[in-house]
Amino acid sequence: MITMIAAAGENNELGKNNEMIWHLPDDFKRFKSITTGHHIIMGRKTFESFPKPLPNRVHIVITRQENYTKEGCIVVKSMEEALQIAPKNEEVFIIGGGEIYTLGLPYADKIYLTRVHGTFEADAFFPAINLDQWKISSSEYHPKDEKHTIDFTYETFLRK
Repeated sequence: MITMIAAAGENNELGKNNEMIWHLPDDFKRFKSITTGHHIIMGRKTFESFPKPLPNRVHIVITRQENYTKEGCIVVKSMEEALQIAPKNEEVFIIGGGEIYTLGLPYADKIYLTRVHGTFEADAFFPAINLDQWKISSSEYHPKDEKHTIDFTYETFLRK
């Protein structure tokens, strides 16, 4: 199963200048819980935004840069190559950024989307989810609290 996992604002904003534009500790915990032990597919810029590789995950990095290598990562040139390398009998996660989500959407079976309730200045965006092709299977609202300055909703979409 191929699953995309992302947090996006009301207008599908993902980030700006290769950084996230909100801080949601519970969403970070959820991301870690869901993706640990799995292969994660990402673009080079997303990978380079991490201080170090994420523990207990196999990193597949897509880049157009020739001769790009990173210790502990599998580097590929395309989404198709990334999906060929990923195991067929387990859940594989596409974790961003915007261009990689767009490339991955036709292959995805599931989307875990944290919808951040606000609009933000951004330069990277999640692709629009066509509700003719996807159905929402669960939705869990979280109001702002002492750790979260903005409301958000965990949404799970399944391909129809």
